[in-house]
Amino acid sequence: MLKEALFYEKLSGDKVKCHLCAHHCVIAKDKRGICGVRENRAGSLYSLVYGKSIAENVDPIEKKPLFHFMPGSKSFSIATAGCNFRCLHCQNYEISQMPRNKDVIIGKNLSSEDIVSLAKKTGCKSISYTYTEPSIYFEFAYDIAKRASQEGLKNIFVTNGYITDGPLRKISPYLDAANIDLKSFTEGFYKKICGAKLQPVLDAIKLYRELNIWIELTTLIIPTHNDSPHELEQIASFIRELGPDIPWHITAYHPTYLLIDQPCTPINTLTRAREIGLRKGLRYVYTGNVSGEQGENTFCYNCGELLIERRGFSIMKNMIVNGLCPKCLTRIDGVGLHEG
Repeated sequence: MLKEALFYEKLSGDKVKCHLCAHHCVIAKDKRGICGVRENRAGSLYSLVYGKSIAENVDPIEKKPLFHFMPGSKSFSIATAGCNFRCLHCQNYEISQMPRNKDVIIGKNLSSEDIVSLAKKTGCKSISYTYTEPSIYFEFAYDIAKRASQEGLKNIFVTNGYITDGPLRKISPYLDAANIDLKSFTEGFYKKICGAKLQPVLDAIKLYRELNIWIELTTLIIPTHNDSPHELEQIASFIRELGPDIPWHITAYHPTYLLIDQPCTPINTLTRAREIGLRKGLRYVYTGNVSGEQGENTFCYNCGELLIERRGFSIMKNMIVNGLCPKCLTRIDGVGLHEG
């Protein structure tokens, strides 16, 4: 199903300029934007992935990862093909880069009503727009999110943070949470590894915060690329300035796709990064993609009490009572912390 795109302007010579993401692609007739799924047809811009779901799964919300938003609940996860980044280490490159690498777009025909119905039938409390970049299928995500909100479901973006001001403000009444990748704190990394820029991501993160959408940030640590103590301190300082209550997920890299020249992230690198975050004043810093580490548990930032014990994506114990630490009664930041 073709769907005329939102957030674009018509230019002379049948060109259009897309304003959905920070690339602001100028697209000639019969061409597509960087995402590969928005095409100029006779001077109008269309989404090629509206109603074309390429993945549907029931996931633990911890897999997003979201540790402070309805922990223990299930989230119905969906995606379409395409992405506005070209990350060399993308773990979902087969679907995210499909329009670019294979020049095809596939997907199951599902309506917004179908998605919401499937989410409810599977006992999910939320819908996560994930696996690829949700902003590139904005029109589809917006229609689903609006309907889901009306039927009592929460909506979650798992995103690279390249959305612009207008689209984010439009969907914000129906968007409850987001995990945003803050992949690095250098323009060089974003340009070389992702084909993008850093500053728009920082701007979007700030706007998510201003719009009162619950956010958690994730940084995948890649040896020699973004693992210096100085850069980690810069990221931690940026988060701290936004708010000490924002959880920071520091995850281990495993070689994949086109970036296979580095070893897996050493555990001591993750431990050091977590210590940097805590030292900078962040209340919740987690390590991911490694098992058996205390860094996946939630502790009270005031007294140090173990509050949520995790093993992988499973919650073994949740001691939070009415949003409070049972030992010192400090309020723990998040949404629905005692729900499952």
